[in-house]
Amino acid sequence: MNAASLGRRSCLMGAAAIAMGLAAPVGAQSFPSKPIRLVIPFAPGGVVDLTARQIGPKLSEAIGQPVLIENRSGAGGTLAADHVAKSAPDGHTLLFAFDSHAVNPHIYKSELRYDTFKDFAPVTFVGSIPLLLATSPAYPAQDMPTFLNLARSKPGAVSYASVGAGSSGHLAAEQLKLLAKVDMLHVPFKGGAPALAALMGEQVQLIVFAAGAGVPLVRGGKIKPLAVSGKQRSSAMPNVPTMAEAGYPQLDSGAWMGLLAPAGTPAAVIGRLNAEVAKVLKDPELIKRLADQAVELSSSTPEQFGALVRSEHDKWGKVIRDAKLDVAP
Repeated sequence: MNAASLGRRSCLMGAAAIAMGLAAPVGAQSFPSKPIRLVIPFAPGGVVDLTARQIGPKLSEAIGQPVLIENRSGAGGTLAADHVAKSAPDGHTLLFAFDSHAVNPHIYKSELRYDTFKDFAPVTFVGSIPLLLATSPAYPAQDMPTFLNLARSKPGAVSYASVGAGSSGHLAAEQLKLLAKVDMLHVPFKGGAPALAALMGEQVQLIVFAAGAGVPLVRGGKIKPLAVSGKQRSSAMPNVPTMAEAGYPQLDSGAWMGLLAPAGTPAAVIGRLNAEVAKVLKDPELIKRLADQAVELSSSTPEQFGALVRSEHDKWGKVIRDAKLDVAP
């Protein structure tokens, strides 16, 4: 090939490269080109669903496209995750992930049809909900230290309810058992309603679950709050002490929510989604409305949210191993 031919080839390659470089921003600028689906891993009515339905209309206004809520419940959230993992990586299908997303690899193990890390692109953290530890109004304990002393006096006789094996409440209670050196019996239920019914019926002595559903019951005197997880009190229940105040600062995490896109979603699209959701999460009206349900809104970078999912996966995996838990569904 002579010098002239090489020159012509170089010019053509250079032009092609410039054209490709120009095409990427144009594609990103055209996003979104159709409605965005927020896939919720649980049935309607729960805290994840309610939070997504509050955020959806605000996000729709910001991006100029409808935001549709799609509930795909079942198998601890893995059905929704599998659906999103296999969706087109164009930013129009997102998983409104719950904390169970990071724990499910320890529960379902080889049954998962997706990789929790490789098959998703983190978009942003959305919010957190403290865990509420509560008993029935008739139970003699008035605070967490007294409750634990009563439990120690009757090893194995005190039982606690969770919304299911492997739930954040279950794992936090098992972490508390290790830290406080107390023996309690775990009674898993399929959801918050039957667990709360068992507590109010005095069939179990404690419940540990995301605080959102417990706020109206605490205010109505239906259940007695002992503590919330974390280092700061919940604005929805300012009179309820934290586990740090009770002497267990290690119980500092609660339930959390965030957005995940299918792996391969363009970085420019992830960036646009991250920026728009961050703006929505600063809306004063939205902050107030969800804070009243014990949901604390907060955004993050994609990298920060990805690191959180990994750290939660590793932390709860250690708790499961140390407590020798059988968390199989």
